[in-house]
Parts: sequence; structure tokens; C-alpha cells
Amino acid sequence: MDVLSLSHVSKSFGSRSVIDDLSFSVPEHCVFGFIGENGAGKTTTMRMILGLLKVDRGEIAVNGIPVQYGQNRTNQYIGYLPDVPEFYNFMTPMEYLKLCGEVTGMQKHLIQSRIMELIELVGLSKENKRIHGFSRGMKQRLGIAQALLNNPKLLICDEPTSALDPIGRKEILDILSAVKEHTTVLFSTHILSDVERICDQIALLHNGRIALKGSLEEIKTIRPGFEIEFYRSEDADLFQAAFGQGKRTDKLQICYETEKDMHEAMQFVVKKQIRIQRIEMREPSLEALFMEVIGK
Repeated sequence: MDVLSLSHVSKSFGSRSVIDDLSFSVPEHCVFGFIGENGAGKTTTMRMILGLLKVDRGEIAVNGIPVQYGQNRTNQYIGYLPDVPEFYNFMTPMEYLKLCGEVTGMQKHLIQSRIMELIELVGLSKENKRIHGFSRGMKQRLGIAQALLNNPKLLICDEPTSALDPIGRKEILDILSAVKEHTTVLFSTHILSDVERICDQIALLHNGRIALKGSLEEIKTIRPGFEIEFYRSEDADLFQAAFGQGKRTDKLQICYETEKDMHEAMQFVVKKQIRIQRIEMREPSLEALFMEVIGK
């Protein structure tokens, strides 16, 4: 079952089209990477999913129920972590989560056990200081706990690892990987290494449209590259002079991001009688695909 589906969604601000005929779906219990450069329309899309922006055309459904602008019926199934979550900084994490549970109408006898479960999950069980003393990473972890409080069907995270150091990013990614057993994660980011680490499926948004979508394995078979290794560095120099778009990984190896020149390269090797140790196909990196799509 798809937890989230968008069908032919469009959104403009004045004469500027931000989202143009956008369609994709997110299945249950996966981490779905929603990627694109800054200004691609990711945040606009998430605000429409949350009913905070009106759709010009098309339909959005959460858990099979149509999203309506200004209504929060579908938001009962959604947990949301903005890129910069805000808190009552004078509170402790336990106090803040207890308040959130009470405001959302959780049964009182369930609040404490749920809080303890989430505090343990996000690694804040030993932190009882006021939130104003938290680091950015600790606040992101608390934000995830708050977003998961009501056992949502869909957890939407808007750039959750931006501005975090490597340790903080790893902590957040580990948490998102763990929670997909219980919920579905829509993970918006432009940090492609994070996507490759935890996402099951992705959609690449460019100029308001989906340029690529599918599993990472499927997408990386679209434009496979190749790697060639020589016996002599002089031969590698000669080859690279003829096919200069490759990346020299060491004095004997050259990598190419696409396979379009592979047949011509092999003809060149035969013609020049260049000895090679190996030549093999290799998957393109997500970064290479991303840069190709956006034309840089």
C-alpha cells in the first residue's frame, strides 16, 4: 500500500511555476529520498502534503485520504520535522514531549510510556537539562521524537541533516533507518551521500518535475560507467589524452561516468596496441547522475 501519493500536482506563485505536473508515490515502510538542488520545489511540495499550501491542479492523498488545503484530517497520519525545529527552550525533553502529548489529545496513561520509548530511541534518555543547552544535533533528535509521538503513518523530514557535523548526521540517519520498521519516511535533502546510505527509493526533483525516480539500484543502471586499468602509466597518459573526460584515480586507473565512449575506447586500445590489465563496468554515483540531470 502507498502511504503517500501525488498525481499531476502543479503549483505556481504568480507567473512563476514551482511544481509542474508532479506525480510519485511512497510505499509503506521505506525511506524515500526526495532530492533536488536548492529551490527545486521540495519544501513547497511538503507544505502541500501538509495542507499548508493550496494545490493549483492535481491530487495528493495520505493513507488513501485526499489532502485538503486548510484541513488537518490527513495530518493525524503525519509526523513532521522541519529543517529548524522550534521548542520551548526552558523545558526539559521529558517536559516538552509530555506537553506535546497532552496538546494532541493522547491518553494520559499512554503518554509516559511512549515518551520513554522515544527518548530511548533518539538517544536522549540521559539528557535532563533544559533544551536551550542542546546542540543542533540534539534538537534534531528531539524533533524526531516529537514527530513520532502519535505513531504516524508518514514521517516527513525536511533537510534533517543540514548543518550537522558528521557525528550528528550519522546519529540522525541511524534513527531514520531504525524507524522505518514502524513508519514510512519521506526524507528531503540535497546531501546525496545521506541518500545513498539509507534510502530505499528516491525521486529527483528538477525544475518542478521528477527527472529520475525508482530504487537506487534501478537508477544506477540507467547510465553505467566503466573503469580501465593499464599496465604502464605511459599508456594511461596516452589514453587519457584521447579520452580526457575520465577521472584518473591513480597512475594506472581511469574512471568514466558513462559508457557512451566505451566502444570507441576499446577500438582505440586495439589500434594503439595498448596493454590493459582490466576493463569493467561500474555503477555511476548518485552525484554524477544528479549533476547530469541539472546540467552541471
